[in-house]
Amino acid sequence: MKKALVSLVLAVCMLVSVLSFAGCSDNTEDTVTLNVYNWGEYIDLDTLEMFTEQTGIEVNYTTYASNEEMYAKIVSGAASYDVVVPSEYMIAKMIDEGLLAEIHTDKLENYSLIGDEYKGLSYDPEEKYSVPYTWGTVVIVYNTKYVDEEDVKDQSINLLWNEKYAGKILMFDNPRDAFALSLIKLGYSLNSTNPDEWQEAAEELRNQKDILQAYVMDQIFDKMISEEAYIAPYYAGDAIVMMEENEDLAAYVPVEGANMFFDSMCILKTSEHKEEAEKFIDFMCSTEIAVMNAEEVWYAIPQLEAYELLEPEQKDDPMVYPPQEVLDRCEVFVNLPQDIMQLQSKLWISLKTEY
Repeated sequence: MKKALVSLVLAVCMLVSVLSFAGCSDNTEDTVTLNVYNWGEYIDLDTLEMFTEQTGIEVNYTTYASNEEMYAKIVSGAASYDVVVPSEYMIAKMIDEGLLAEIHTDKLENYSLIGDEYKGLSYDPEEKYSVPYTWGTVVIVYNTKYVDEEDVKDQSINLLWNEKYAGKILMFDNPRDAFALSLIKLGYSLNSTNPDEWQEAAEELRNQKDILQAYVMDQIFDKMISEEAYIAPYYAGDAIVMMEENEDLAAYVPVEGANMFFDSMCILKTSEHKEEAEKFIDFMCSTEIAVMNAEEVWYAIPQLEAYELLEPEQKDDPMVYPPQEVLDRCEVFVNLPQDIMQLQSKLWISLKTEY
């Protein structure tokens, strides 16, 4: 998103931060490079240069399109990373598998600025392995020029299965998000552990496949903004970015429910730069950086001081910070049992390879 002007208060915060981090830079070798692996379109890139200027630590920044892509890359050993930003269910999985290092939150100066309601959640109850980054919901994005008002007045998830728009509908290209929408459509929990319900959800996705244009992740931006596609599910912050680029786009949280997600910063156990990784996480939690990030990506932030400095346009946007009645019909992913995860993988592979 286009960044707003930085306030005087923010400038003062920046000066304090510069002085604080400058004190750390003397102890950091200039040759240290931190490998950060994050979602696409999910950071203000200027903050990375600022971190290097203030600490002397270089940042090698790369992106992924889904939790599953990130996880597969890490466990394959194909690349080495220090900081990653998984979602809650993937954090729980990575903790269980011993992939994450403990974070010394007592050494993070800005950790106290994270709201208590975002700490100690079920995926990391002891606050050992993750520091909250952003949160939000899944929404359905549609083009008001091509989608009839009658088809969206009930704000239903069924729009994704509407045959009237065959060839113009996109779907998540990752199994957890795609199956979640199908399970919700059927009236089931997106954390279902009933194999029969997963089989039904797979059949719903199979029925939908015939009317899809494509399974996508980051490609959604070009397709929706250019009007190559008319309907798609995606994450709220990215939806707002698309809506800014194309004024004919609109979005809603399905009345049947949706996924509410929490993405957090984590350090991999294999990291050789854990101290520098903690400095990076602390930097990202500082007020001025959290504001810059929020203004760029338009996701909800857990940093309370930064939230208060946001412009009313952003703080009061119900797509960014949904009212409680909307959140009440949302559900957070949990780390599913191994047998269900294996079933999900099997069903997804079958779906994607069928013709």
